[in-house]
Amino acid sequence: MIALDAHGADRGAATVLAGARLSGVPVRVFGPAAELEVPEPEGAVELVDCPIAVGSDEEPARAVRARPEASIVRAAVAVGEGHAEALVSAGPTGAALAASLFHVKRLRGVHRPAIAALVPVPGRPTLLLDAGANAEVRPEHLVQFAYMGAAFMEAVHGVARPRVGLLSIGAEAGRGTPGVVAAHERLAAGQLDFVGNLEGHDLTGGVADVVVTDGFTGNVALKTMEGTARTVVAAIRAAVRSGAVSTVGGLLIRKPLVALRRELDPNAVGGAILLGLRSVVVIAHGGSSDEGIAAAIRLARRAVDERMVERTAAALDAGDALRSVPAGSVAGRHD
Repeated sequence: MIALDAHGADRGAATVLAGARLSGVPVRVFGPAAELEVPEPEGAVELVDCPIAVGSDEEPARAVRARPEASIVRAAVAVGEGHAEALVSAGPTGAALAASLFHVKRLRGVHRPAIAALVPVPGRPTLLLDAGANAEVRPEHLVQFAYMGAAFMEAVHGVARPRVGLLSIGAEAGRGTPGVVAAHERLAAGQLDFVGNLEGHDLTGGVADVVVTDGFTGNVALKTMEGTARTVVAAIRAAVRSGAVSTVGGLLIRKPLVALRRELDPNAVGGAILLGLRSVVVIAHGGSSDEGIAAAIRLARRAVDERMVERTAAALDAGDALRSVPAGSVAGRHD
């Protein structure tokens, strides 16, 4: 069962519900029953009435604490208590992150969770993390991001021994902030297939399967690439329609163009995944269509089925990348 927050999506709760139906996966939807007017139960989709939401203009942690009846909170509680296996939300990222930290909780030994997103480029997928959860990071955070990202790409996307790169301002080992330089040293000495520092143009070049950076840089880079992809697709469409000859040419290449647009469409990816938690949490794009919501639900289901969380914990442990924990603590259900 997947817990789905219906509040906060740009296209409204009805689109989120439509995505739940489209996914073909058992889903428990937490949202406004009066607005959705769905009989209960409806096949694989169960609706839990949650009219209260957390807005994007609110301080996430304070709002999540103050509103235990909010949809994102109740969905996260369902996952934390074992009533659902994963959480999906297209609402405010801050609220999803706060609710997940409070109720789903971090894996033992993980400093901070990271938002991992597949960059919208054709060909072999490249995972970028952190994409917005942590604006400032320490070297040990970057190291953990690297191991978590590699485990995700192996478990969910079937990439054997993923290549990992560290985003910096130069390819040389000594380039970048002191934190990046220190993380480079640790990753170079570790067990991952570390390809070294990458520059911005390498993000779309297929040089690495996982690209690691801080959340501020990662978020800016991801949104820049999404905007560039939309601009390129729009420019191609405009060029094809600019005259009779180009229109005929456009008809000849219509199939490849449609395939390219699909690869560049964030809806096809299914959203970003929040790595480092005790259960799967997927943050769908705020502007997701019903197909995008369905893809996010299927991504969550696949991550659960492939035991992504357990494999992430094992990878961090094998790479000696976990923070020290108090003696006598038990893995799995402690902060």
